[in-house]
Amino acid sequence: MDQRTQKQRMLAGDLYIADCPELAADNQRISAWMERYNASRTLPAEARHALLREAFGAVGDGVNIRPPFFCDYGYNIHLGAGAFMNFNCVILDVVKVTIGAGTQIGSAVQILTADHPRDPAQRAQMLEFGRPVTIGANVWIGSGAIILPGVTIGDHALIGAGSVVTRDVPAGTTVVGNPARPRP
Repeated sequence: MDQRTQKQRMLAGDLYIADCPELAADNQRISAWMERYNASRTLPAEARHALLREAFGAVGDGVNIRPPFFCDYGYNIHLGAGAFMNFNCVILDVVKVTIGAGTQIGSAVQILTADHPRDPAQRAQMLEFGRPVTIGANVWIGSGAIILPGVTIGDHALIGAGSVVTRDVPAGTTVVGNPARPRP
Protein backbone atom coordinates (compact mmCIF):
# COMPACT_ATOMS: atom_id res chain seq x y z
CA MET A 1 0.00 0.00 0.00
CA ASP A 2 1.30 3.45 -0.92
CA GLN A 3 1.87 5.37 2.33
CA ARG A 4 2.62 8.72 0.66
CA THR A 5 0.33 11.68 1.14
CA GLN A 6 -1.76 12.92 -1.78
CA LYS A 7 0.59 15.93 -2.02
CA GLN A 8 3.65 13.66 -2.20
CA ARG A 9 1.96 11.67 -4.96
CA MET A 10 1.06 14.88 -6.83
CA LEU A 11 4.60 16.24 -6.63
CA ALA A 12 5.96 12.93 -7.95
CA GLY A 13 3.62 13.06 -10.95
CA ASP A 14 1.67 10.02 -9.78
CA LEU A 15 -2.08 9.59 -9.48
CA TYR A 16 -3.53 11.60 -6.60
CA ILE A 17 -6.77 13.11 -5.33
CA ALA A 18 -6.66 16.92 -5.41
CA ASP A 19 -9.30 17.67 -2.78
CA CYS A 20 -7.42 16.19 0.18
CA PRO A 21 -7.13 18.54 3.19
CA GLU A 22 -3.42 19.30 2.67
CA LEU A 23 -3.81 20.29 -0.99
CA ALA A 24 -7.03 22.16 -0.25
CA ALA A 25 -5.10 24.21 2.36
CA ASP A 26 -2.31 24.86 -0.17
CA ASN A 27 -4.86 26.01 -2.72
CA GLN A 28 -6.57 28.24 -0.15
CA ARG A 29 -3.21 29.83 0.66
CA ILE A 30 -2.42 30.58 -3.00
CA SER A 31 -5.98 31.83 -3.57
CA ALA A 32 -5.47 34.43 -0.83
CA TRP A 33 -2.09 35.30 -2.36
CA MET A 34 -3.69 35.70 -5.83
CA GLU A 35 -6.20 38.17 -4.37
CA ARG A 36 -3.30 40.27 -3.07
CA TYR A 37 -1.19 39.90 -6.21
CA ASN A 38 -4.03 40.62 -8.59
CA ALA A 39 -4.79 43.81 -6.66
CA SER A 40 -1.13 44.90 -6.96
CA ARG A 41 -1.30 46.37 -10.47
CA THR A 42 -0.47 49.88 -9.24
CA LEU A 43 2.36 48.81 -6.92
CA PRO A 44 5.96 49.37 -8.00
CA ALA A 45 7.65 46.47 -9.82
CA GLU A 46 9.82 45.75 -6.76
CA ALA A 47 6.76 45.22 -4.55
CA ARG A 48 5.16 42.85 -7.09
CA HIS A 49 8.48 41.01 -7.40
CA ALA A 50 8.56 40.51 -3.62
CA LEU A 51 5.06 39.01 -3.80
CA LEU A 52 6.22 36.58 -6.51
CA ARG A 53 9.15 35.47 -4.34
CA GLU A 54 6.70 34.88 -1.50
CA ALA A 55 4.64 32.38 -3.51
CA PHE A 56 6.83 30.74 -6.16
CA GLY A 57 9.52 28.05 -5.97
CA ALA A 58 12.14 30.30 -7.60
CA VAL A 59 12.07 33.83 -9.04
CA GLY A 60 15.04 35.36 -10.85
CA ASP A 61 15.88 39.05 -10.89
CA GLY A 62 13.73 41.29 -13.04
CA VAL A 63 10.79 38.87 -13.41
CA ASN A 64 7.57 40.68 -14.30
CA ILE A 65 4.10 39.14 -14.29
CA ARG A 66 1.30 41.58 -15.05
CA PRO A 67 -1.81 40.90 -12.99
CA PRO A 68 -4.23 39.27 -13.15
CA PHE A 69 -2.41 35.96 -12.89
CA PHE A 70 -3.74 32.56 -11.81
CA CYS A 71 -2.13 29.31 -10.62
CA ASP A 72 -2.91 26.17 -8.61
CA TYR A 73 -0.19 26.21 -5.93
CA GLY A 74 2.65 28.57 -6.87
CA TYR A 75 5.42 26.59 -5.19
CA ASN A 76 6.01 24.52 -8.35
CA ILE A 77 6.71 27.59 -10.52
CA HIS A 78 10.36 28.45 -11.28
CA LEU A 79 11.12 31.61 -13.28
CA GLY A 80 14.48 32.64 -14.72
CA ALA A 81 15.82 36.18 -14.62
CA GLY A 82 13.94 38.65 -16.77
CA ALA A 83 11.02 36.35 -17.55
CA PHE A 84 7.86 38.26 -18.48
CA MET A 85 4.19 37.25 -18.52
CA ASN A 86 1.49 39.57 -19.78
CA PHE A 87 -2.04 39.95 -18.38
CA ASN A 88 -4.38 37.05 -17.62
CA CYS A 89 -1.98 34.09 -17.77
CA VAL A 90 -2.73 30.76 -16.08
CA ILE A 91 -0.25 28.16 -14.81
CA LEU A 92 -1.73 24.92 -13.48
CA ASP A 93 1.32 23.89 -11.50
CA VAL A 94 0.56 20.53 -9.89
CA VAL A 95 4.16 19.60 -10.78
CA LYS A 96 7.17 21.70 -11.72
CA VAL A 97 6.93 24.46 -14.33
CA THR A 98 10.25 25.95 -15.37
CA ILE A 99 10.41 29.12 -17.47
CA GLY A 100 13.86 30.19 -18.61
CA ALA A 101 15.60 33.55 -18.42
CA GLY A 102 14.40 36.23 -20.80
CA THR A 103 11.33 34.29 -21.93
CA GLN A 104 8.36 36.46 -22.89
CA ILE A 105 4.82 35.17 -22.61
CA GLY A 106 1.85 36.97 -24.17
CA SER A 107 -1.52 37.62 -22.60
CA ALA A 108 -3.97 34.83 -21.77
CA VAL A 109 -1.42 32.04 -22.20
CA GLN A 110 -2.19 28.79 -20.37
CA ILE A 111 0.60 26.50 -19.15
CA LEU A 112 -0.91 23.26 -17.95
CA THR A 113 0.73 20.42 -16.03
CA ALA A 114 -2.48 18.88 -14.67
CA ASP A 115 -3.66 15.81 -16.56
CA HIS A 116 -6.34 13.17 -16.11
CA PRO A 117 -6.42 9.41 -16.62
CA ARG A 118 -7.79 8.19 -19.93
CA ASP A 119 -9.58 5.37 -18.08
CA PRO A 120 -13.09 6.57 -17.11
CA ALA A 121 -13.11 4.40 -13.97
CA GLN A 122 -10.03 6.20 -12.66
CA ARG A 123 -11.50 9.60 -13.54
CA ALA A 124 -14.66 8.65 -11.64
CA GLN A 125 -12.43 8.18 -8.55
CA MET A 126 -11.37 11.85 -8.94
CA LEU A 127 -7.79 10.82 -9.71
CA GLU A 128 -5.46 13.07 -11.66
CA PHE A 129 -1.72 13.40 -12.22
CA GLY A 130 0.80 15.92 -13.47
CA ARG A 131 3.48 16.10 -16.11
CA PRO A 132 6.09 18.89 -15.84
CA VAL A 133 6.47 21.68 -18.40
CA THR A 134 9.87 23.14 -19.22
CA ILE A 135 10.26 26.30 -21.28
CA GLY A 136 13.79 27.33 -22.21
CA ALA A 137 15.50 30.71 -22.26
CA ASN A 138 14.58 33.56 -24.60
CA VAL A 139 11.38 31.88 -25.81
CA TRP A 140 8.48 33.94 -27.15
CA ILE A 141 4.96 32.55 -26.60
CA GLY A 142 2.22 34.49 -28.38
CA SER A 143 -1.05 35.50 -26.76
CA GLY A 144 -3.68 32.82 -26.22
CA ALA A 145 -1.31 29.88 -26.69
CA ILE A 146 -1.90 26.72 -24.67
CA ILE A 147 1.04 24.60 -23.52
CA LEU A 148 -0.14 21.08 -22.62
CA PRO A 149 1.21 18.78 -19.86
CA GLY A 150 4.63 17.22 -20.36
CA VAL A 151 5.84 19.62 -23.06
CA THR A 152 9.42 20.91 -23.29
CA ILE A 153 10.11 24.01 -25.37
CA GLY A 154 13.75 24.62 -26.28
CA ASP A 155 15.70 27.86 -26.02
CA HIS A 156 14.92 30.61 -28.56
CA ALA A 157 11.75 28.89 -29.81
CA LEU A 158 8.72 30.87 -30.93
CA ILE A 159 5.13 29.76 -30.29
CA GLY A 160 2.55 31.50 -32.48
CA ALA A 161 -0.45 33.24 -30.93
CA GLY A 162 -3.36 30.87 -30.33
CA SER A 163 -1.25 27.75 -30.86
CA VAL A 164 -1.91 24.55 -28.91
CA VAL A 165 1.44 22.93 -28.12
CA THR A 166 0.89 19.19 -27.73
CA ARG A 167 4.50 17.96 -28.11
CA ASP A 168 8.05 19.10 -27.53
CA VAL A 169 9.41 22.04 -29.54
CA PRO A 170 13.14 21.92 -30.39
CA ALA A 171 15.38 24.91 -29.69
CA GLY A 172 15.11 27.70 -32.24
CA THR A 173 11.95 26.31 -33.85
CA THR A 174 8.83 28.33 -34.70
CA VAL A 175 5.52 26.47 -34.30
CA VAL A 176 1.99 27.64 -35.08
CA GLY A 177 -1.54 26.24 -35.17
CA ASN A 178 -3.69 23.64 -33.46
CA PRO A 179 -1.96 21.35 -32.94
CA ALA A 180 1.21 23.43 -33.17
CA ARG A 181 3.48 22.38 -36.03
CA PRO A 182 6.75 23.79 -37.34
CA ARG A 183 6.19 26.70 -39.64
CA PRO A 184 6.95 25.84 -43.26
